[in-house]
Amino acid sequence: MTTRRGSRYSLDTFRHEPLGEVTSTNTECLERARQGDPGNLWVTATRQTAGRGRRGRSWSSETGNLYASLLLIDPAPPEQLASLPLAVALAVHGALRSVLPEGAEALQIKWPNDVLIGRKKTCGILLEGEGLSDGRRALVAGIGINMRHRPADAPYGVTSLEEQGAHLLPEELFSHLYREMTEVLNLWDEGRAVDQVTARWRGVACGIGEPIRVNLPDRSIEGRFAGIDDRGLLLLDTGNTTMPIAAGDVFFL
Repeated sequence: MTTRRGSRYSLDTFRHEPLGEVTSTNTECLERARQGDPGNLWVTATRQTAGRGRRGRSWSSETGNLYASLLLIDPAPPEQLASLPLAVALAVHGALRSVLPEGAEALQIKWPNDVLIGRKKTCGILLEGEGLSDGRRALVAGIGINMRHRPADAPYGVTSLEEQGAHLLPEELFSHLYREMTEVLNLWDEGRAVDQVTARWRGVACGIGEPIRVNLPDRSIEGRFAGIDDRGLLLLDTGNTTMPIAAGDVFFL
């Protein structure tokens, strides 16, 4: 990927604050936003004591993995933000592609933003937003990558980079993520280039055409994963209709 002329972001646009043990990097970023931070801030930590995933789930956070959050302030108009999780997943995918050895299992993304190696989860991404008292909108992209450790009791397949033959320090992986995120945010172009993001996402998607179950807050629906539309919504072919789904947990059958 090449940064385009007139792009909003460059490598020196961002600041990085490395921390030791924290409750969570997302919490740290949101607190800084409330205190008036201008954004474009990366926070990394060696360990989290209260890491969290989607839907309030806890996230195992032992020393040796990468825990990073990026604080953005007003990164795009609200109506353009729905595609940002896809862009963040592409950045993580690019970073992992840079460090995995030849012969590693397939590196793919499960909708919307779980990064898988050999269909086993190695990264969780949590985006959180908050309106600030001065009218700005803070958005935090939290990224946890299993490098040395992985949870032992996950209800789905999990793996780590070391299990896949990639032996490096969290700081080294972060340098790749820092670069890839800069490039992908420029590709995304504040949500104006969602068609380019979705096209690239489809190229690394896991399970298009396969049967899946989507767990929604109030029900579960089964069908065939028909891909994503140009807004980034999941398309579920139930046999009678194709449903666009904005949020849900996907399981392959």
